[in-house]
Amino acid sequence: MKELREIGIQPDILLCRTDRFLPPDIKAKIALFCNVETDAVITAKDVESIYEVPVVFHQEGLDERIVEILNIWTRKPRLESWIELNEKIKHPKSSTTIAIVGKYVHLKDSYKSLNEALVHGGIANNARVNLVYIDAEELEKRGADHMVENVDGVLVPGGFGERGIEGKIEAIRYAREKKIPFLGLCLGMQLAVVEFARNVCTMKSAHSTEFNKCTPYPVIYHMKEWVNYESRTVERREEESLKGGTMRLGAYPCTLEEGSLAMNAYNQKMVSERHRHRYEFNNEFRDTLTNAGLRISGTSPDGELVEIVEIPGHPWFLGCQCHPEFKSKPMDPHPLFRDFIKAALRTKKGGRKGRKKEK
Repeated sequence: MKELREIGIQPDILLCRTDRFLPPDIKAKIALFCNVETDAVITAKDVESIYEVPVVFHQEGLDERIVEILNIWTRKPRLESWIELNEKIKHPKSSTTIAIVGKYVHLKDSYKSLNEALVHGGIANNARVNLVYIDAEELEKRGADHMVENVDGVLVPGGFGERGIEGKIEAIRYAREKKIPFLGLCLGMQLAVVEFARNVCTMKSAHSTEFNKCTPYPVIYHMKEWVNYESRTVERREEESLKGGTMRLGAYPCTLEEGSLAMNAYNQKMVSERHRHRYEFNNEFRDTLTNAGLRISGTSPDGELVEIVEIPGHPWFLGCQCHPEFKSKPMDPHPLFRDFIKAALRTKKGGRKGRKKEK
């Protein structure tokens, strides 16, 4: 306060961070020493969920105080949906455990939008989502049997770089073979294609050219359309591959196939999602992979770019080239996350028991 007054600023509202609601006598004392009105002292109480903040500030009268200071008119706040949301968060009817297999797991905020999208999916199913972060490099050493056996769903997120790639592929194999619901995003979708090519189509050396430029089975590759390979030297191609201009960046439309998991989730034929990647599904292997059982359930409107893949007969296995987590909201969960959590809940008990019996 002293510093603010020295530069000629007198606050109209004080937000006081605390672990409990401030009683009236404490608010009056703060108001006296800070030269503000008593009702301008607002408790910024610690809460269990960030989604509880609007409700707490309303209880403290912050919204009314701001309207008064700005001398504007607005309707009475409608917080019923926020109250209902927080009730579902605090008192879920069930719970599920989801493994996030990545290489940034020691800095969990690296996956912040993804974490929240999973929470949103839980809210839609009136369930608490417990997140287990699994280091892909550690899984590479120890194996999926020791690290993924007690989860109800596996998610492999996007990312760049070779570190931990084989661990992610191993986690995908485990989820596919053990019938654990799986969601792969961007790189996660690409590695699901690699895993399927290796272990179902017996292309043992299959890979993405991002990690192995000499693979005999480049099922994921840097699309020629993005860098116009035919008119460039090898040196120029490698130089351009490091630049953002070679990316599919931003929103792109996607056409969904009837009867697919994606179509059932979105409940519409055409959708638009955000992208950020350089590598794509290689159509040279399209027939081989689909004949072996991989389902292409989402493509660009012209049918050239593969956007979503699934495995029929699996409880729930879907990989998408996009980043749906960026569009998820607490009161409007993304349909893919909603259905992924629903599948994890559905297979929770039977899935775990079945996997233990197989040992």
